[in-house]
Amino acid sequence: MYNNILDVKGLKVGQVEDVDGLTGCTVVICEKGATCGVDVRGGGPGTRETDLLDPVNMIQKVHAVVLTGGSAFGLESTCGVSKFLEEQNIGFDVGVAKVPIVTGAVLFDLAVGNPKCRPDLDMGYKACQVASETKLNQGNYGAGCGATVGKIKGTSFAMKGGMGSYSIKLDNGLVVSALIAVNAFGDVYEDGKVIAGVLSEDKTKILNSYELMKNGINKGGFSIDNTTIGIVATNAKLDKSGCKKVSQMAHNGYAKSIFPIHTPHDGDTIFTIATGEIETDITLLGSLATEVVQKSVINAIKNANSVNNILSYKDMHQK
Repeated sequence: MYNNILDVKGLKVGQVEDVDGLTGCTVVICEKGATCGVDVRGGGPGTRETDLLDPVNMIQKVHAVVLTGGSAFGLESTCGVSKFLEEQNIGFDVGVAKVPIVTGAVLFDLAVGNPKCRPDLDMGYKACQVASETKLNQGNYGAGCGATVGKIKGTSFAMKGGMGSYSIKLDNGLVVSALIAVNAFGDVYEDGKVIAGVLSEDKTKILNSYELMKNGINKGGFSIDNTTIGIVATNAKLDKSGCKKVSQMAHNGYAKSIFPIHTPHDGDTIFTIATGEIETDITLLGSLATEVVQKSVINAIKNANSVNNILSYKDMHQK
C-alpha cells in the first residue's frame, strides 16, 4: 500500500504547481469511469458539473475530478483535463464524439502569491500528462501549493496548508482513501489540540480562532480566501446516491480536524468516487471515509513547507 489515494486501483493523480505564483491544480483520473457523488457544505463554493452528479440525472460515471486553486478563474484548468482525455479517446460516447465527464472544485489562493497567476487550460493538461499510478506528493503540491489555514486575522497571520492523503484497507479488500486540499478559514486539530492556525502578533504561538471570535476579534474581516476541497475514493460498489451519502458522512472528517468549518467564508466540498469492486455497508464506508479525511487533513499540514512569510507546522513544531 502507498497509504494514499493511489491505493484505489485504476486511479491516476497528476499535480502541477506554479511556485512563483503560489497556485496549482490536482487531477484524479479514472480512465474507465467511476461512479461519483458530491456534497457541498461551505457557503462560498466554486464547482464544475456538480449538478450532473445529482442521483436523478442521467450520467452515472465521471472520468476525472479536479481540485484547483485560482478561485473561479481556476475552473479553466478543468477544460485542459477535458482536452487531454478527449485526445486519449476517454469519455461518454455520444455517437459523434466521446465527451469526458470532468467535475471539480476550486479554492481561493489569490491573496497568497501572485493573484494574476491562476491554473489555466495548459496547467490542467500538464497535470494529466504527469499523472501517475504510483507517485503522490503531499504538502505544497497541486491545489495545495498556495493553501493556508487560520485566517481570522487575515493571511498575514495564517499558517501553511497543503495537500494531504491517507487510506485504509480492510481484510476483505475494501479500500477507502482521501485526497484533501486544506485551505481553511479555521484551525486544524489533532487529538483535540490546535496544530496549525492563526498566529500571535510575533508569530511565536498558535492561537485559537474560536476563542478569538468569542472575544470579538475579526481583524481580517472574515476574509473569503478559504475553502477545503477533497476526494474520497473507494473500490466499493456504489450508485450515485451512495456516493453522495458517503460524501455527506465524510464531512465529519473535516469537522473532527478543522474548526470553525463549513462557514459562509468557505466552499468546503467533498467528492466521492467508487470503482465498483467490493460490496460493503454504507455506514461502515462513511465512517471509514470520516477517518481518512481527518487524517488526510492532518497529513496536509504536517507535510507542508513555509512559503514567503507564511510559517508551516514544521516551523512551529520541529524547531
